[in-house]
Amino acid sequence: MKLPKYPLASGDKLVTYEFISEGPKGLIHKRVQFKRTNLKNVYNLAFGDKDHNTGEIDDTIISNNGDSEKVLATVVATVYAFTDKYPDAVIYATGSTKARTRLYRMGIAKHLTEVTEDFEVLGERNDDWETFRKNIEYEGFLVKRKK
Repeated sequence: MKLPKYPLASGDKLVTYEFISEGPKGLIHKRVQFKRTNLKNVYNLAFGDKDHNTGEIDDTIISNNGDSEKVLATVVATVYAFTDKYPDAVIYATGSTKARTRLYRMGIAKHLTEVTEDFEVLGERNDDWETFRKNIEYEGFLVKRKK
């Protein structure tokens, strides 16, 4: 995506990424983690504010730091980096609430032409998967890097 992004920090395995959101509410530490699931090559994308006490992701906080598009572009950059290292990975993502899932859907839809140049994107509806289409309410998303 040709949008401004935050600088990323990552470990050697490129499964955990951190960056800092900058806005009216100050500096907010964010974390993205790709977690293995029980399905081969399927990873769950976990994202949220970094809890300063535990280091874990808190995906219930609403930061409202005025930079949601830059944050989303940065999360997408982690998907590119992760799939560069793990090209066979399939990434599952959903929001912690319906409103967040809707926000992710709107972000995908807004940049769908660009996203589908590099990724196959599926949406989950009623426990079934279909090619992502705009203006459809989905419960989750799968993305896989095109070869």
